[in-house]
Amino acid sequence: MKVDTYNQTGEKTGEIWLPKEVFGKKTNPDLIHQAVVGFQANQRQVIAHAKNRGEVSGGGKKPWRQKGTGRARHGSNRSPIWIGGGVTFGPTKDRNFKRIVPEKIKRAALFSVLSDRAKNREILVVDSLTIEQPKTKTIYKTITDFINKVCLERKKGKKRALESVLVVLGEKDDNLVRAARNIPGVKVIEARNLNILDAISAKRLIFSQDSIKTIKELFV
Repeated sequence: MKVDTYNQTGEKTGEIWLPKEVFGKKTNPDLIHQAVVGFQANQRQVIAHAKNRGEVSGGGKKPWRQKGTGRARHGSNRSPIWIGGGVTFGPTKDRNFKRIVPEKIKRAALFSVLSDRAKNREILVVDSLTIEQPKTKTIYKTITDFINKVCLERKKGKKRALESVLVVLGEKDDNLVRAARNIPGVKVIEARNLNILDAISAKRLIFSQDSIKTIKELFV
């Protein structure tokens, strides 16, 4: 698939062929769902934990003798039916949410998402994206002006606020990363760290020209 390339001011500079091995695959919703669910499950942290009767404080001595008091028999005040006792069937930190997702499925799902984005013209290619100083205001204005200029006719001439954007670079640029991390909905990553969750969450994907080559070398 051939797409236009732009400089960071939004002016067209040429064209580039997106590798069909990455951007020319058939969309597979089931495969995408499987990869996304697995990715989110592997990122999940086990935080909730309820103490059972062996973990709460107290207990040890029998509350009262077995017979002769007229009250129900009890062996410990740590029983779940007592106030302050342990919790029955509560969440524990021993749960494991990890899922094994084969690398082949991860890669195929990522290619499926990127191919769908390319077909819907949601992928933009820029020659290079650089800023002299890590200023949030600078990178916000740069990305906003770029998208508004390149995608102006698709929005019928109306400028809109910056939507969620994923910027993929061939190599890490500390200035860009530091400047963009305070902007809601904007994320800057290296091509080697590209994953399906980032690709499917952003409404617009901006690839630097060298990142296309890096993706083909690493993932194909």
